[in-house]
Amino acid sequence: MDAFTGFPLAGLDFYEDLEADNSKAFWNAHKHVYDESVRAPMVALTAELAAEFGQAKIFRPYRDVRFSADKLPYKTHQGAVAGVAPGVGWYVQIGAAGLFIAGGCFRPSTAALAVLRATIDDDVRGPELEKILASTSAAGFALGDDKLKTKPRGYPADHPRIDLLRYKSLTVHRDFGAPDWLPTPAAAKEIRRAWNELRPLVEWFAAVLEGVD
Repeated sequence: MDAFTGFPLAGLDFYEDLEADNSKAFWNAHKHVYDESVRAPMVALTAELAAEFGQAKIFRPYRDVRFSADKLPYKTHQGAVAGVAPGVGWYVQIGAAGLFIAGGCFRPSTAALAVLRATIDDDVRGPELEKILASTSAAGFALGDDKLKTKPRGYPADHPRIDLLRYKSLTVHRDFGAPDWLPTPAAAKEIRRAWNELRPLVEWFAAVLEGVD
């Protein structure tokens, strides 16, 4: 396997063009760009990070359109996730806008969400999460917006952590864009640093949801 040398800007250009022409004809004509400038670097990156974060899953570039009104066949980004528990882990993505990094707990099961909310409700563990999220915010990460418009059933509206209790997924993310280091080997160092900034959050979720399906 080739060593990771960065994400070529040709990959970003590929996705910008794919957003304009999401067709099989375009894909077939430019698949070599995807293979060389998107997939190969992602494979190399995840291999380089595997010893520290675990083996990552690289997502397929094809959309599942079976139950979607949107029948465009191809995703307009390439993502990979290094999971430590169901729905819990680190995420990296390349698209037209550049590099996107996220981490946390994504779409937990009903049982896992109940455990998560009970832990947020706890007066010791809940503040732990608040402190961790304050640290990720200071590092430039923003909370996602996958949450209820009202309070979850069984919790008072004036709960001190009601905003956290409303989340259905609890992830943080940061858009890095296309910094000068993105097409260089230094990108692995920067992505590793960002994932390590998210390690306390990922490990908190993994500990809370251990053994929960």
